[in-house]
Amino acid sequence: MKIYNYPSKSAVKRVETIANRSLGFKKKDYLQVARILEDVRKGGDRVLVKYANRFDCPGLKIDGLKVAPKEFKSAAQSVEKVFVRSLNRAAAQIEAFHTMQYPKSWFHTQRPGTLLGQMVNPVDAAGVYVPGGRGGETPLVSSVLMGVIPAKIAGVKHIAMVTPSTRQGQVNPYLLVAARKVGVDAVYKVGSAWAIAALAYGTETIPKVDVIVGPGNIYVTLAKKIVAGTVGIDMVAGPSEILVIADTSANPEFLAADLLSQAEHDVRASAILITDSRETAADVADAVKRQIAVLSRREIAAESISRYGAILVVPDITAAVDLANRIAPEHLELQLQDPFAVIGLIRNAGAVFLGHFTPEPVGDYIAGPNHVLPTAGTARFSSALSVENFVKKTSIVQYSQQAFENEARDIMRLAEIEGLTAHVNAVKIRLK
Repeated sequence: MKIYNYPSKSAVKRVETIANRSLGFKKKDYLQVARILEDVRKGGDRVLVKYANRFDCPGLKIDGLKVAPKEFKSAAQSVEKVFVRSLNRAAAQIEAFHTMQYPKSWFHTQRPGTLLGQMVNPVDAAGVYVPGGRGGETPLVSSVLMGVIPAKIAGVKHIAMVTPSTRQGQVNPYLLVAARKVGVDAVYKVGSAWAIAALAYGTETIPKVDVIVGPGNIYVTLAKKIVAGTVGIDMVAGPSEILVIADTSANPEFLAADLLSQAEHDVRASAILITDSRETAADVADAVKRQIAVLSRREIAAESISRYGAILVVPDITAAVDLANRIAPEHLELQLQDPFAVIGLIRNAGAVFLGHFTPEPVGDYIAGPNHVLPTAGTARFSSALSVENFVKKTSIVQYSQQAFENEARDIMRLAEIEGLTAHVNAVKIRLK
């Protein structure tokens, strides 16, 4: 990893290159995804199977789109007990965290003759997208937990999960066991943009939903972007990213490992270290070089580090925090002697990890907070996936006659200013 002194022209340019990287799609990608969405909207199951046959499983038929009860039973018998134990622990801790998020309905009568409030209700149906993970070889169990558990806590009546099938027309048993554990109502063997279309518009087999959540490749992301407004979505997420702020108390080997934990995701992932110690910077650069050589995804990690990695040496930790707030990273680690001394200064980050023994993967799998996080600087204005993504809030208003008459003149005057005479009349007619 290259080391930069910050601020400097070269460092600022590097940060801008990282911060301004886009989702990485071309116009032809957008048009192709839009065409797929329209194909599924018009053709339903027949088109879903056409795409699944072409890209995932050549033998999949319409009657095989939905995972059958016997497939869940077989999956439960094929996974090991240690996995179930880990799954149970992760699910319990994620559930405990998200239970604290549920927004409450409320009412008040502070002004005489009025009742005002907000009623909170879950959406009726939600769809959770779970990526295939290299043809089903690397099942993303954590995506099942992070997408389904908050929907379940919100009280969503029907939760559907979509995920690409293997070439043999199966869903990885670990995914099915996880889905059954957290209460998914149905699992469908479809992926990519056509799966998003099925959830957004509905087909003969897959009912349409109100909200779609979950990570995916560029085609999934584009599909969600296009159907947003027809359904709710969690976010338009870009490549993964990590920013670590460290002082001399941090272990360079830990720092290198954490940077690489995100770099291995994608060649467009970013990994940034900001430190006030040139010695720490040099040690981390050396550690990254050593550790990357033994990674199973070393080619991806190496390209990510080369394109979007950086070590920035700053005058002090205050400058590091200011820079982190400008970048607004998805994952922010504070590997500092006293992280609580600066946590109050952090304004923009998807999730913050404190101390030397809280690496980002703790949050990915088991700590409790959601790992579906805003990327590409959107932590400036958006938040992690939560229970609130699956509820809607309805305003409640009631006026007595006296309260209405007390405010009628002001209502009419404001409506007159806007030129809305029918609004004026709806008030005036009640004053006769």
